[in-house]
Amino acid sequence: MTNFLDDELTAAEREVLARARRFRREVIAPNAASWERERRMPVEALRAAAAEDFLKLEVPEAQGGLGQRYLPKLAMVEEMSRGDMPFTFSMVNTHNVAARLAVSPSERHRRTHVPALMRAEIFGATALSEPGAGSDFAGISTRAEKVAGGWRLNGEKGWITNAAIADLYITYVQTDPSLGWRGIACFLVDARREGFKRREAYQLLGGHAIGAGGFALEDYMAPEDDMLAPPGEAFKLAMQGVNGARVYVAAMCAGMIADSLETAIGYAGTRKAFGKALVEHQGLRWSLADIASDLEALRALTVKAGKLIDAGGDAVMAAAHAKKFAGRVTLARIGDCIQAMGANGLRESHALGRHLAAAKIAAFTDGSTEMMQERIGAGLAAAYGPKA
Repeated sequence: MTNFLDDELTAAEREVLARARRFRREVIAPNAASWERERRMPVEALRAAAAEDFLKLEVPEAQGGLGQRYLPKLAMVEEMSRGDMPFTFSMVNTHNVAARLAVSPSERHRRTHVPALMRAEIFGATALSEPGAGSDFAGISTRAEKVAGGWRLNGEKGWITNAAIADLYITYVQTDPSLGWRGIACFLVDARREGFKRREAYQLLGGHAIGAGGFALEDYMAPEDDMLAPPGEAFKLAMQGVNGARVYVAAMCAGMIADSLETAIGYAGTRKAFGKALVEHQGLRWSLADIASDLEALRALTVKAGKLIDAGGDAVMAAAHAKKFAGRVTLARIGDCIQAMGANGLRESHALGRHLAAAKIAAFTDGSTEMMQERIGAGLAAAYGPKA
């Protein structure tokens, strides 16, 4: 089996992708249903992924990482999400923290935290949302006040992937509400320090391997070198990260559609009705063809945005298009694959039910479909309007 990005990758990148494919078949696919039944985060599998170097992907070679581009990340998450998107999303979040801290100005972060994250001895997360602020990122209310020796942080964060187990959180807080987004700063918050209060993980309709939840900060003291980005820079840093996240979430959605379509085609080729295989009935064959077309369109949008990110270009519109299209088609197309299999599509032995729940989760992560409409709408004139 090949990946849709194989031709875009170097030999070294394809080798990592081959390991990801094997890991999906040997670790993720056989265990994902039991992880969901038990509603737990599979820490042992995350550590097994670390042993395969998947948490080193974008970490610079000078810091002990693989130093790869962004595009191989899309290939890897598409491949692994065929087995389980929530596990893949959890793994990527720890990887993202390692990659971010690898370029931290703090030598302590680079020397101590990055190796531990890459080995999955500790886990990472990013905390943007709050119980009262999600898409309206500039409206966050968690505060940071300058005091002797550092900063005092107070507030509550929610809807955080890996919140159930994370040790380190890249956390966005407000230093001066009168400044709006210009007052937002970014700190590294350590769950092992006094003042950090972990909340219970959320009980969701599915996807419990992401460990979604939140935390409260009660007079949490952050030293000066735990400020990752000062006011005026942090908001822009967050938006850059969100663009990347939107695109790899779209790639994860492509993986779930691809796995669902493969399962449905396999079933339709062996199940007979009215004297011939299901796939020989034109109505079913055409419905599967529609799914395949949407899969290819989603992949094309994802690759376009991924190449822009690798080139350092403006990926805001491209990322929004990919994420919006993923939100539009993934849930529906997985549902179509279930319908193509009849009641058998509901069996736990197939991954389609888990994919269905994960597709709904993906529709909200890193910006809802409605927010993607806003992003695209705001750029319509510049991108598609009349030119002088």
